Amino acid sequence: MKLEQDCALLVIDIQQEDFIEMNKSNWDDPRWDCIRNGKRALDVFRKLGLPVIQIKEVHRPNGVDFGRKLDGAEGIHCPEDRPENDYAKLTYPIAGEYLISKRRYSAFFGTDLEILLKGLRVSTLYMIGGLTDVCVHYTAADAHQHDYRIRVVTDAVAGSDQAAHEASLRAIRYLQRDAWVTVAELEAAVTA
Repeated sequence: MKLEQDCALLVIDIQQEDFIEMNKSNWDDPRWDCIRNGKRALDVFRKLGLPVIQIKEVHRPNGVDFGRKLDGAEGIHCPEDRPENDYAKLTYPIAGEYLISKRRYSAFFGTDLEILLKGLRVSTLYMIGGLTDVCVHYTAADAHQHDYRIRVVTDAVAGSDQAAHEASLRAIRYLQRDAWVTVAELEAAVTA
């Protein structure tokens, strides 16, 4: 596999609150697979000097921007005034990476992501983060509708549960048959 020169990595909602319990004593716990593998994918893009776009979900403390989001399974979450809603430490943005805050599931909705991607001349989007069945899925579907090639790093995303994770990956691959890639394939691209 070879990475496209016109690609970027979307780091979707890898925020501190989801990994606050992660520490040296439980580093190998399977529940951290997503972020450990996400860091490996991020390292590939950083090493190659390819664009990285760090995305996080935040909401105003008074909840005025939730809209219909509270009609589903989620309650109030990600208030922007809490430090635990910052980017996770392991994958924290570095100088030169682009930051996007969103208030809906799709990173395209109500943000300047499309303007940024056009400015960077990106046509292929690699995605890591969570949740596979919510923010990754809706961002991937919108990317497809905007005619981007999509690549979801399947071992660097996590869903609300395993069944939802797998169903969303299948739905994304239905949109684009080459949408799945692994961290090992990304790492192999560095030496290709």
